Amino acid sequence: MFSTVLIANRGEIALRIARACRELGMRTVAVYSTADRDSAVVRFADEAVHIGPAPPKASYLHVPAIIEAALLSGAQAIHPGYGFLSEDPDFAEICEANGIFFIGPSPQVMQQLGDKAAARSLMAGAGLPVLPGSTTALATPAEAKEIAQQTGFPVILKAAAGGGGRGMAIVRDPDDLLTAYKETRAHAYAVFGDDRLYLERFIEDARHVEVQVLCDRHGSAVHLGERDCSVQRRHQKLVEEAPAPNLPAELRTAMCESAVRGARSVGYVGAGTFEFVLTPSHEFYLMEINCRLQVEHPVTEMVTGVDIVREQILVAAGLPLSVSQADVAPRGVALECRVNAEDPARDFAPAPGLLTEFVPPSGPFVRVDTHAGPGWRIGPDYDSLLAKTVVWAPDRDQALARMDRALGEFRVVGEGVRTTVGFLRETLARPEFRAAEHTTALVARILGARGTSSERPPGS
Repeated sequence: MFSTVLIANRGEIALRIARACRELGMRTVAVYSTADRDSAVVRFADEAVHIGPAPPKASYLHVPAIIEAALLSGAQAIHPGYGFLSEDPDFAEICEANGIFFIGPSPQVMQQLGDKAAARSLMAGAGLPVLPGSTTALATPAEAKEIAQQTGFPVILKAAAGGGGRGMAIVRDPDDLLTAYKETRAHAYAVFGDDRLYLERFIEDARHVEVQVLCDRHGSAVHLGERDCSVQRRHQKLVEEAPAPNLPAELRTAMCESAVRGARSVGYVGAGTFEFVLTPSHEFYLMEINCRLQVEHPVTEMVTGVDIVREQILVAAGLPLSVSQADVAPRGVALECRVNAEDPARDFAPAPGLLTEFVPPSGPFVRVDTHAGPGWRIGPDYDSLLAKTVVWAPDRDQALARMDRALGEFRVVGEGVRTTVGFLRETLARPEFRAAEHTTALVARILGARGTSSERPPGS
């Protein structure tokens, strides 16, 4: 068992990890940038190490500073959370080279699955359904055009090294393909340092459903059921729900079993997520695999009672999973709403500022994961997530009523600060959402009715 764990992240997820470590009796080391010197995790952790100025490249992405902090503090393991270095196989390899356990899959598995184009081919070989498209990264615009013609429009271009909803472009008109290819490639290089793209058929009015898996070093692999993540703006999630509503039992089983089969095929260890696109005719196809903890993991925890972060840490220490597939029996319904410091009226533009009032909701079966509070300054350097509001109830109608009540209690006040709270309540009240007939097009339709946009231009 580890005695000390360094948390290579910030915000609510850093605090979430620190709490799990404390419950396990482990000492925690927080790293922080200058902008985060007064953050909640810095106050909570047993030790805190300053690693650089606010820009992520100089702090949370600066590998030498993080490794030095781990060595000087005596940390045996590093938990990367999500984002930043969480899916960087080079970072995981550097951790190993310095005798530090990386709480996540092996560098080799991360390399295989982190390349989205290669992962498609690998999982197809394991028997998972993948969308028609390129089997490797595209070499030229001419190849993209040829494959798009075979696949049929619309298509979507994606960065092979992408993630977080970035580096994508939907192309509906063949005449737009060349421009989209060039712009998306340039954007991918600017964001990920890798300009390789792949192409696949784009499914209109699809649902986004993902399966949570946990695997240990002893050959055990389980799924914790599925989540619906269809409410998105610019390919980034706003609302998540477990279990996914309106799924036939046989479809649910097939998706979950395919995720476990895919994980076993590569010797996966740790927590991971298999993301699927679900067509209106209930066909499902693998989109990608995330080799890390997901932002939306709390909804799965709420319906299964499994502490996913705890399992991650124990598995990394070499212990077997504490749950078998027979132990996993999802109960009730959980919803998560991401409260972001964004202005929906301005196409979800970031709305940073100094918080003068921050009162999160509470009450029965309400969980709020947050690092914010009065006096906290929301800066421009990081993700706009302020809080994750999560509720549980015995059925979906009660869960929706509880979430609306919880969001109605939220008070966030600050000069220049805007949040997504009102938009979330509006979205959850929509007839198609309440009937569980919504798709990934829901947010675009809401904003389209207002005359605003919900999609970036190609390649942005």
